[in-house]
Amino acid sequence: MSEAPSRSIGSSIRPVAGIDIGTNSIHLLVAAVDTELRTFSVILTEKSTTRLGERDPETGDLSPDAIERAFTTLRHCRELAASHGVDPGDVVTAATSAVREAPNGRDFLQSIQEQLGLEVDLVSGPEEARLIYLGVLSGMAFGDQPHLILDIGGGSTELVLADGRDARVLTSTRVGAVRLQRDFVREEPLPAKRVEFLRAFIQGSLEPAVLQVRQQLQAGERPVMVATSGTAMAIAALAAADDPRPPLRMQGYRVSRQRLDQLVERLLGLTPAQRRALPALNERRAEIIVPGALILQTAMEMLGAAELVICERALREGLIVDWMLRNDLIVDRFAFQSSIRQRTVLHLAQRYKVDVPRAERVAAYAQSLYSQSQGLLHSDDGSGRQLLWAAAMLHSCGQHINTGAYHKHSWYLIRHGELLGYSDSEHLMVAAIARYHRRSLPKKRHESWQLIEGRDQRRTVAAMALLLRLAVALDRRPEPVLAGLQLRRDGDHHCSIRLEPMHAGQDLSLERWSLAACQAAVEEAVGVRLSVEER
Repeated sequence: MSEAPSRSIGSSIRPVAGIDIGTNSIHLLVAAVDTELRTFSVILTEKSTTRLGERDPETGDLSPDAIERAFTTLRHCRELAASHGVDPGDVVTAATSAVREAPNGRDFLQSIQEQLGLEVDLVSGPEEARLIYLGVLSGMAFGDQPHLILDIGGGSTELVLADGRDARVLTSTRVGAVRLQRDFVREEPLPAKRVEFLRAFIQGSLEPAVLQVRQQLQAGERPVMVATSGTAMAIAALAAADDPRPPLRMQGYRVSRQRLDQLVERLLGLTPAQRRALPALNERRAEIIVPGALILQTAMEMLGAAELVICERALREGLIVDWMLRNDLIVDRFAFQSSIRQRTVLHLAQRYKVDVPRAERVAAYAQSLYSQSQGLLHSDDGSGRQLLWAAAMLHSCGQHINTGAYHKHSWYLIRHGELLGYSDSEHLMVAAIARYHRRSLPKKRHESWQLIEGRDQRRTVAAMALLLRLAVALDRRPEPVLAGLQLRRDGDHHCSIRLEPMHAGQDLSLERWSLAACQAAVEEAVGVRLSVEER
């Protein structure tokens, strides 16, 4: 990633709310849309299990109890959105499978508008898939690789084949966790013949969607499988509970096909009471996790996926992105997608009151040092450059807490902040690079170092942190004084940095002194002697 362009971190914040009326749950998201950065951050999320999918068995109507639960939740959502300053016209609401299939679904929506003042879009299956795609698009960096997005809802399952430019296939199949539980589960644990039947039913239901995906895949393409929704999150939570170091969040968490198979077999052997006792499952999710897990397992098998990646963003975030598209805040979806990493870093910088012009100077110095010191101060393959930029932009965010030992505070804030488009391991690396830009070099006893897995990742963190240390040393004053810098190699174990002042005769003794203070760390870390020159 190259240096981010200088920009003003925004005061133009507009609160927007998205409400997803699903078959199993109603989800609320309140977002702060930054009209300058043309992105959004999540202020609040709420979820209530309303089970609209529990319809009248004879008529198929939404039941009076389900309608009452939904009205109570929607009234709560409306009040929460208003309390965060959301204008009624900026509350975007969509109803999906349960409402669109129920004979009284439109009457239900009419009552919502009349009694609560909420206008609800009744979205089709493909439109639901498109909104899910937009939500995932806002939270993951696709790069040049196609992605298969699987969203298992209560009443339907959406399968999307997409890349960063557009969705190639948008499908919606009438098979979901609540629907299967309601229609086919009579006793638990499920008898072997019922499990076999469910797998065959799911396979037959998904076959047309899978065929569409296969027809749109180009020769040699191996898409990344992305799973969203409550079922996927619950499966990931179960898997993570057995990890020696469970992640703080599920975003970017990976579950292998083998691990999923083990979890499904475990769940199939449990009674409902035993499932409810699992810490990773709430009571309502425990009721429908088995059919949901069977959909997930069958889809992975049919698509030949070896693993899946969890995305916490889905339809409700897609509603916010769609609102931004309709309000001309996103013109080019590809540009929007490709800049996820920059925008999320800038959002975090905004949140922690980072001096962005100074951070951008540090990032520019770090990038210059990276380019000039390849093979001497580092041997990075290119992946560390993006992490270095992010760490440079956020290295001082810990000053938001305290100026003393702020590098440790920076590690904590980055570690616990939201960095979209970064995997969990990359997130940890960015935090660690910022952590080690000053004071001591990495030590085995440090938690920030212990969390970095693998020799290669630790080597990258150590090298990028060293470059950031030098870059920060060059920025000791509020206003810039350097026009540039030149790094010269003097053999395999010596280099010099020549500083170029912005104005002739400018005194750079402070910068020379600051760089000299880094000499011991450079020699200890990479065995290179550093000297400083001035033009």
